[in-house]
Amino acid sequence: MALFLVATVQAGQAEELREYVDQNTQRLVEKLNQERGLYERDPEAFYESMDKALAGFVDFRRIAARVMGRYARQATPEQRDEFVVRFKRSLFDSYAQALVSAEDFEIEVKEATIHPSDEGRASVQMEVISASGNRYPVTYSMYKNSEGRWLMENVIVEGVNIGLAFRDRFSQEMEANGGQVQVVIDGWSDAAKSLNLEHDVGKS
Repeated sequence: MALFLVATVQAGQAEELREYVDQNTQRLVEKLNQERGLYERDPEAFYESMDKALAGFVDFRRIAARVMGRYARQATPEQRDEFVVRFKRSLFDSYAQALVSAEDFEIEVKEATIHPSDEGRASVQMEVISASGNRYPVTYSMYKNSEGRWLMENVIVEGVNIGLAFRDRFSQEMEANGGQVQVVIDGWSDAAKSLNLEHDVGKS
């Protein structure tokens, strides 16, 4: 009976999470469609608008810290703050053009799964559906913060773990630059572009 009750509670929480992610995802897609023209007219305004829209749903600070990995301990608080800003900007610079010029698409949020051994962790499966009908699987990794709010901490697109790919790239840059954290942070935009994740996703 106890196991049944736990399963029932988790099923309810999973459906609430699925609805929460669906609402936020559809809102972001709608906002992106509304502001496609803004990117061409004023990239800075587009960046600020999307940054605000994502702030309560994506934990960029947590993601950036994981990208830095063990090297985060070598960085000062100021350097970690700077990397959060540069990391977010590199994402927008790399993918904004592709998003605003893409054909119409829909996102269907399929299901959420609460981690069986940790109710504060979950994954949400969805599909991006192109205008031509092609379907691309996407998984959000979510966690519940100290305030009880669900936030995205990673994304997997067609089997490519985006967070892990960026972390590997940061590590490669640290080795190539003799462990100089500031040098890697300063050059992160070019490093992120050279990663060419769009190609890796397309191959999978």
